[in-house]
Amino acid sequence: MESRNFIVWCLALLGAGVIVGCKSDPPTPKPVGYFRIDLPENDYQPKELDCPFSFEISKESRLLFFEDTKEQCWFNIEYPNLGATVHITYKPVQGNLRELLEESRSMTYEHQVKANRIDSKRINTPNAHVYGLTYELGGTVASPYQFFVTDSANHFLRGALYFNAKPNPDSLKPSFNFVKKDLEHLVETFEWK
Repeated sequence: MESRNFIVWCLALLGAGVIVGCKSDPPTPKPVGYFRIDLPENDYQPKELDCPFSFEISKESRLLFFEDTKEQCWFNIEYPNLGATVHITYKPVQGNLRELLEESRSMTYEHQVKANRIDSKRINTPNAHVYGLTYELGGTVASPYQFFVTDSANHFLRGALYFNAKPNPDSLKPSFNFVKKDLEHLVETFEWK
């Protein structure tokens, strides 16, 4: 008889624990989530253009030349799956290198209002006569990555990355890192003709 009372007593305690354990907490709001982006491996191909330069470009991107401009070597590098565009402009240097450098710098620093940082990195490849700067802008900026390259005598090329989305560094970070790696590779493989 005692073992039967013991079992009943244990079941009663277990039942009380279950009842207490079923108490629910008030609902808590869930943070905003972002879509997962499956990015491919960075893979490159050489790009020979009818321009005074060449470079390697990501196989995930495509070139779109401007047809409505008198400038022959102005084009976009588009990433259709990421909603990203890199605007590329080329200008011959005609005794105006200082003005081209200042214009590039001022176009980058126009974003200073929204940027919480602007990091620059020097490009210096003397054997290919490629010199310049890359700029990585932090914060809610429209163009988080920009660069220019020059040979200091005849050629000047500028690039600026834009996303077709509201600037949000957290949600754009995977796409930004993918395109940034591609642009770093573009600069590393850049050659003047």
